[in-house]
Amino acid sequence: MTEIRGGVELPALREEIELRTADGLTLVGELALPEQRPPVATLVCLHPLPTHGGFMDSHILRKASLRLPALADIAVLRFNFRGVESPRGRSEGSFGEGHEERHDLAAAMDLVAERGLPHPWLLGWSFGTEVALKHGLAHAVDGAVLLSPPLHRTSDAELQAWAGNGKRLGVVVPELDDYLRPAEAAERFALVPEAQLTGVDGAKHLWVGETQTRQALTEILRIVRPEALPLATTWP
Repeated sequence: MTEIRGGVELPALREEIELRTADGLTLVGELALPEQRPPVATLVCLHPLPTHGGFMDSHILRKASLRLPALADIAVLRFNFRGVESPRGRSEGSFGEGHEERHDLAAAMDLVAERGLPHPWLLGWSFGTEVALKHGLAHAVDGAVLLSPPLHRTSDAELQAWAGNGKRLGVVVPELDDYLRPAEAAERFALVPEAQLTGVDGAKHLWVGETQTRQALTEILRIVRPEALPLATTWP
């Protein structure tokens, strides 16, 4: 029996993938599928700010890929935004300030459609939440999970567009976030009355350490697949 913590990799079908954008770039990524059963939902991961070290292996997204296919029967698609490098490789292009990344998201959603992956959700973390909010409504997704949203690049009009459209919006805000804390988040997200906003006591923007990692993954599942809770702590 293995304790699930740190970089423990649970069984999954893992495939290195490439995405081709409408403006001619090749992006690198990975798709992780449940090993024994078809997935019941899909997370399309949008990583933190590239100019501050964000990439597809940013630890919450990497651990979602390492754990959730086995623990929750969820498919996890991760990729590097344009111009971003990780051990998987480098995506072509250069940082697009959250605007050009709309092509990156579209390419990821094309792969979701081609593979017939069910019930796709956008999982944005920090900068990734801005890409989700700005461009997610253009795609057939069940909703979006926003982890540590800074709301630096998202206008009120872009936020308000999420109101009343039938797509769910889960917002997970650390109590001690560096950019947007729960009280301010409640004010900003009042533009989307149906948004499910959760403040997480003691958590910080980067969700460092096993305790905060488990908190983040738990809140993601509470929105996308609550039947998989509580998260197992050992395997098998």
